[in-house]
Amino acid sequence: MNSNSIRNNSSGADKANANIMKPSQMPRSPMSRRRVLALGAAAGSLALSSRAGAVVRLDITQGNIQPLPIAIPNFIGGTQDDDETAISVTQVISADLQRSGLFAPIDPAAFLEKIATVDTVPNFPDWRTINAQALVTGRLTRQGDGRLKAEFRLWDVVAGQQLAGQQYFTTPDNWRRIAHIIADAIYERITGEGGYFDSRVVFVDETGPKIRRVKRLAIMDQDGANVRYLTRGDELVLTPRFSPSTQEITYMAYGEGDPRVYLLNIETGQREIVGNFPGMSFAPRFSPDGQRVIMSLQENSNSNLFVMDLRSKATTRLTNTQAIDTAPCYSPDGTQICFESDRGGQPQIYVMPAVGGPAQRISFGDGIYSTPVWSPSGDYIAFTRQYENKFAIGVMKPDGSGERILTEGFHNEGPTFAPNGRVIMFFRDEEGGPGPSLFTIDIAGRNDQKVPTPSFASDPAWSPLLS
Repeated sequence: MNSNSIRNNSSGADKANANIMKPSQMPRSPMSRRRVLALGAAAGSLALSSRAGAVVRLDITQGNIQPLPIAIPNFIGGTQDDDETAISVTQVISADLQRSGLFAPIDPAAFLEKIATVDTVPNFPDWRTINAQALVTGRLTRQGDGRLKAEFRLWDVVAGQQLAGQQYFTTPDNWRRIAHIIADAIYERITGEGGYFDSRVVFVDETGPKIRRVKRLAIMDQDGANVRYLTRGDELVLTPRFSPSTQEITYMAYGEGDPRVYLLNIETGQREIVGNFPGMSFAPRFSPDGQRVIMSLQENSNSNLFVMDLRSKATTRLTNTQAIDTAPCYSPDGTQICFESDRGGQPQIYVMPAVGGPAQRISFGDGIYSTPVWSPSGDYIAFTRQYENKFAIGVMKPDGSGERILTEGFHNEGPTFAPNGRVIMFFRDEEGGPGPSLFTIDIAGRNDQKVPTPSFASDPAWSPLLS
């Protein structure tokens, strides 16, 4: 699906509102800072005023977050076919927001006002009566050229003000992306953080008995919809990685000989061999500009870190130790890398300049630390930690402070960040279970939930935002 196939008819929030407002409607009023629901990092807080002059604050470090009550009536359609699509769009928006753990969509059976048009101001007392603090209204109509026009408006029910309103044009088969984009706009306007719903996840689909697993590369929307297979299953595939700048991935494949690393363009299906790398156990990761990949290559009993320029295929050595240095990942600004190394006696996480140089150890807890990955927002490094016969997913700051275990159990591994850095996806195997599944959890350790996939699934990698 072409990420440029959806067109927002506005270049800014005020222009967007002007496009869907009638002359008789009230102008958009910006929400004051104290009325903004702000999602901070683990040390931050969530706040939304419940009435003028009063602020309700929810400390997400305590795990006692109260999701925001939001009303999302079915979008209005222009025809019977449009009505069906409009209902589906509404359901996807509601599901996206609910899964985030920050919103509590209100049961439509409680609604007092029936929204018949998006062109008039809602009857706010009716929505306050059912404790809605935010309201979303929307409309889908088919244009003369066959395109779908989607409009929405977000209302602050307590203040009686419009917070946002935009319209988009796209082909009818893109209705699900429209829903994710609208959910992102709502999330961003209310939380002050970027959304993550209009994104995809590449993963390893696993079928068959444990001793003869068929592993195929697959891609899906972040909510588990629109699964598409990228490889046939005739070779073992491992550790896909998304480019931060293009719709390309790297992955490892074991065919008849040594493991090969491939570059795959998701849109065109074009595949290119990066090279044969004996002893490699993880696929490379991209640099932030997508022009280089960083990898670990084995030499005898040790392994070191190298950078490869994807245009020239020239490689540059970054480490030269007798240890095993592996699983490198760039910081979002490209100036540093984190990686796993046993140079201190057992695998721990280190940080060093991206061009090479002295490395600083940042993990000091009991057990083994592995699979480090830097948050897109730069504030955390996620990792897998093995201790006391458990596998845990955790986060720490790039200097090693603030370590926090988010979830632990028999086997949890392979963290990957959502584009906004506030949600982590990973795979989990239960003891004695039939196979691995994908799960998400937020960086405060809340909202642990399973992601639906057709079969067993492992090694997820989250894409950047599509739009």
